[in-house]
Amino acid sequence: MRTVDFSGAPFHFIGIGGIGMSALAYVLAKRHLPVSGSDLRSNNITKRLQSVGAHIFYEQKANNLDFFGPKTTENGHGESGHNIIPQVICSTAISNQNLEYQAAEELGYPIFHRSDILAALMLEQPSIAVAGTHGKTTTSSLIGYVLLQAGLDPTIVIGGEVEAWQGNAHLGSGNLLVAEADESDGSLAKYSPKMGVITNIELDHPDHYQNLDQVIETFEIFAKQCQILVLSLDCLTIQRHFKPHISYSLDRDSLADYTASDIEYDSNGSTSKIWEKGTPLGTLKLQIPGKHNISNALAAIAVARYFKVDFEIIAQAMSDFVGAKRRFELKGVAGGITFIDDYAHHPSEIQATLSAARSKLSSLKEKRIVAVFQPHRFTRTAKFLDDFAISFADSDLVVLTDIYSAGEPNLEQIKGEDVVQSIRSHHSAVHYHQDIKSLPNFLHKILSPGDLVLFLGAGNLNQVIPQLIDFYTI
Repeated sequence: MRTVDFSGAPFHFIGIGGIGMSALAYVLAKRHLPVSGSDLRSNNITKRLQSVGAHIFYEQKANNLDFFGPKTTENGHGESGHNIIPQVICSTAISNQNLEYQAAEELGYPIFHRSDILAALMLEQPSIAVAGTHGKTTTSSLIGYVLLQAGLDPTIVIGGEVEAWQGNAHLGSGNLLVAEADESDGSLAKYSPKMGVITNIELDHPDHYQNLDQVIETFEIFAKQCQILVLSLDCLTIQRHFKPHISYSLDRDSLADYTASDIEYDSNGSTSKIWEKGTPLGTLKLQIPGKHNISNALAAIAVARYFKVDFEIIAQAMSDFVGAKRRFELKGVAGGITFIDDYAHHPSEIQATLSAARSKLSSLKEKRIVAVFQPHRFTRTAKFLDDFAISFADSDLVVLTDIYSAGEPNLEQIKGEDVVQSIRSHHSAVHYHQDIKSLPNFLHKILSPGDLVLFLGAGNLNQVIPQLIDFYTI
């Protein structure tokens, strides 16, 4: 097997603008390694990469690989110092029909999956890998932020953008690496970190896994490769299959190492009392709402305390933390309407996000919670149709769009109307508006001052939010 070369050989990322790919490209470019990549359009992520020296192609074609490859003079001889073979990086989203991928294969260039680069980085320094079906981005962001505020300055590679480091990655001067470890394509099994965190385990990617047992098997491989395992005891699957070195739970009777009590919610977030092995550490205030985020915070506290961070520093950092983008992200308030963008796309995530919204508005009962949901992937929608039906109980009004395919063929022959009918069996106020382009005009007719509107999904639904804010601002 080829090994990743961090000694100076260049890297070329096919699809460099992806949230996972770009984080790795950023860290490598900040290490002054030669980085190039391709994507189909310019965005804030690609512009940030260009600002640190990465060369971006906005078209995916075979000769992009020539940027670092052999150069010849007019007489056909190689030009000295330019005969450099790039390491080609791709994600699961890149098919073997991609022209750059095919060119790399034909030329015999080393091709690595995105996860191979992250796995190699984890072996370079003590690493903290955050895994789990839900909560990975928030938990890894919290850990990274607390360690930054504690002066440990870790390198951070996550699947979401955070204002504190102005993106989805940070190259630190300290010796720690904090990384989000994704299980969606099975690559979680490649990682061997010093410390592994598992927040919960559910089936979320039926396009890759046939059942929960296969998901558990991937997490078991990961767990065996972690020197220290930090686990949530609130997940029954974790309880049944895994043994932690350090544990956390929202249940004080669980005998977990880190627990929370006296939890109170209000429009500013939550307040709770934190315990460490039965001893009170102090009070924790969070701006990020919901019970699930207190659990995420407990995981981060457990990690930070392992690295000897004082609770006072932890509590201050967490009270300042506003969350990652697309995780209950406030996009604006206009016309008395609050607009929130959230990545939730699994039934459990939707329930947790709407529950957080309800707790946030518990003192403002006159407000409505409006859930605007774009189902993501045909496989997921079909597999969890009955679960989606009961996920919207904490909303007053539900609006659904058509299913975002994410490039999948519709082998299940499922439609947005099927999701609507399923939810209507449990909810009295459900609307279906298939066309996302005309969705803003539809929402104009049903939204009212005082509404809290949550745009839920992993697709492109959030693109309509600026139009709505503009409309209500005028």
